[in-house]
Amino acid sequence: MMSAMTARGIWSSIGSQSSRVRSHGRAVWIVIAVCIGLAAFLALRISEAIGTKQANATVKSASPTVTVVPVGLSELPTTINIIGTIAARYDVPIGVLGDGGRVALIGVEAGDHVKRGQLLARLDMSVLKPQVTSLAAALDQARAEAELADAEYQRALKVGGSAGALSTEETERRHSSAVTAAAKVKVAAAQLAEAQARLDRTDIRAPADGTILTRSVELGQSVEAGGPALFRLAEGDEIELRGEVAEQDLPTLKVGQAAEVRLTGLPQTFAGHVRLLGAVIDPQTRMGTVRIALDPAPELRPGAFARAAVVVSKASRSVLPQTAVLSDEQGSYVFVVDRDNKIARHPVQVSGIVPNGVTIGPGLPSDARVVATAGPFLQIGETVKPVPATAGS
Repeated sequence: MMSAMTARGIWSSIGSQSSRVRSHGRAVWIVIAVCIGLAAFLALRISEAIGTKQANATVKSASPTVTVVPVGLSELPTTINIIGTIAARYDVPIGVLGDGGRVALIGVEAGDHVKRGQLLARLDMSVLKPQVTSLAAALDQARAEAELADAEYQRALKVGGSAGALSTEETERRHSSAVTAAAKVKVAAAQLAEAQARLDRTDIRAPADGTILTRSVELGQSVEAGGPALFRLAEGDEIELRGEVAEQDLPTLKVGQAAEVRLTGLPQTFAGHVRLLGAVIDPQTRMGTVRIALDPAPELRPGAFARAAVVVSKASRSVLPQTAVLSDEQGSYVFVVDRDNKIARHPVQVSGIVPNGVTIGPGLPSDARVVATAGPFLQIGETVKPVPATAGS
């Protein structure tokens, strides 16, 4: 019986040991699995880190490509701009020269070409014409009386010396009558000439060849001497631009320099030349006057707004594309590529704008390689791969 109990105890002890062995084995396998997982995870992270470093190294080793342009030179003109209006060179006002009166006839309109002496308008002659007729008759009467007095005086001279037919006093009286009659003829002639002149002034005529610019009189209107002009005449059809120019630009202009004139709304230009420069400067505006002579053309109407450009000199200036010039709080600058293909900053001074870019002041070397585009994305000292710009870019 004790043997049986002993055997059961042994088997029970063996079973407990087997259970502990199996539990310990499972724990070992779990630890091994965790270790394998950790090793795989670490291997993956190390591989990713190595790949990232290699990629970064590859990116860092590749220099960006930039387009560079040389500093160009262009023959650029120095131009003076003039603003003004078109006007007749000789704008002649035409008014009443006589006593005035009512306008009875108008012979021309604005825009008509007229000749010297051509009738422009006529005033009422109903009063002056009878006066001229009367004075003409008075002149004829005075001449007849003068002829009679002179004849009597001549007869007195012939018979006065023969047997005392006429006394000396009578001869002198007839001489005085002849002289008086001759004087009356002169007075009548002068009065007639005055009346005829007044009558002639009722005809308002063109003082010269030209074009009628304006007509400010109407049929039946009463006009008088010294009043507003009835017509304005562009004598000789000569046209010019009357403009103003800044005080500092006036000394660069010379009489005879060629000019190009443009009118608002018209694409074509009109050739002209500087005709006259003002002798004084306006103390208020600090502007001087200039007149540019133009050839007559239908488009050049007096009063039209116009602009003129006068080329006063030409010089070679440095030119860069507009995309190459940047600016910040320190001023305008460009990026250049030095001999080591590194980016460097160079300050520039923009002096003007031209069709193919901007002009810059002196200071930038003529052999500099200037970055044409993408300047803001570059860093000073960064190594780049410069590529010259093609002709079409």
